[in-house]
Amino acid sequence: MRAVLGMRPAHRKPGSIHPTACTLADPIPTATSGDFAPMNLPDPAVSVLLIAYKARDTITAAIDGALAQTVPCEIIISDDASPDDTFEVARAHVEGYQGPHRITVRRCVENRGIGRHLSELMAMARGRVFVIMAGDDISRPTRAGRALAAFDADPQLAILGSVVDEIDMNGAPLRKGVRHMPDEFDLQYFCRAGKLVTLLGATIAVRRDVFDRFGPLVAGAEDNILTLRAMLLGRGRCLDMALVDYRQNPDSLGNWIFARSDDSPEKFRRRYTRTIRMYRDIAGDIEKAATLSAGLSAQQRRDVADVVAMYRIEADAREAILDRPRREWLGPIWRGLCQRGLRRKSLERALKLLVPRRWFGLK
Repeated sequence: MRAVLGMRPAHRKPGSIHPTACTLADPIPTATSGDFAPMNLPDPAVSVLLIAYKARDTITAAIDGALAQTVPCEIIISDDASPDDTFEVARAHVEGYQGPHRITVRRCVENRGIGRHLSELMAMARGRVFVIMAGDDISRPTRAGRALAAFDADPQLAILGSVVDEIDMNGAPLRKGVRHMPDEFDLQYFCRAGKLVTLLGATIAVRRDVFDRFGPLVAGAEDNILTLRAMLLGRGRCLDMALVDYRQNPDSLGNWIFARSDDSPEKFRRRYTRTIRMYRDIAGDIEKAATLSAGLSAQQRRDVADVVAMYRIEADAREAILDRPRREWLGPIWRGLCQRGLRRKSLERALKLLVPRRWFGLK
């Protein structure tokens, strides 16, 4: 089906390119989609991958943030088979768009989960830089431009994030300048710090090589996987400026994984069960990525081994706490004490041997 769509003046900007017509593309096998694309523009350097799930109340603000970008972008707005009308709201919001960006609105025919969903978008995107946006956040207008400038200025930069300003579900400010990573980092940073926290997924911009070299993401922890993969190709930065209004959504993936909104007696078990799987998926991904990186130095390979070990030790320790006799906690705790970066955490975990399991919400 093809239909000519009219102009939507609200999205026009001074200096924008306004083609004479926009078209609605035929559906593709894996999704329903609509393209609103200037026909006379070359492929933009930046592909904005705006992923959404159950975001009908926030998707228009997220789209407006994408459309406000100050450099021409390919913008792919993709709904992961939401049970609500997120796709319809998004499609209606950009209908008739005429401006500098090439826009696709699509919907997965079945729920992919964040890793598979992003992988689909990265495979279809044409830009050399991917800027990831979420359907419940709002990106500042300079975000894509600053990312592109940073990558162009530093060939060793493989991934970029920023601090965020947190907002509530109504858009009211909560906290400003929230930081998750240092200004600059490499693989050794994770080994020294012993932290399993990486760049926040909603702030990530990444070179497409991180996908092309290592292939689809097989797990839901896209922020950890993309950050660690990028460390095999170069280094990372976290800009000390808020480029994203980060919405504190009780239904977000992070809140679900860590059971932050769960007040049930099973909260501890649910959180540990989910993080065990996540940590093992991350360890498997970075280990596989390392096998595809022929140019790694001996130090880099040692760093990869340390990072993989940290994730697997943490998974094993949590599994032992959930279901095994206390004597079987000793193995993961000892391995953690011997692993640089995990010594303090493992010492704290050893203290749990002294307290009743019911203190953790376990029987």
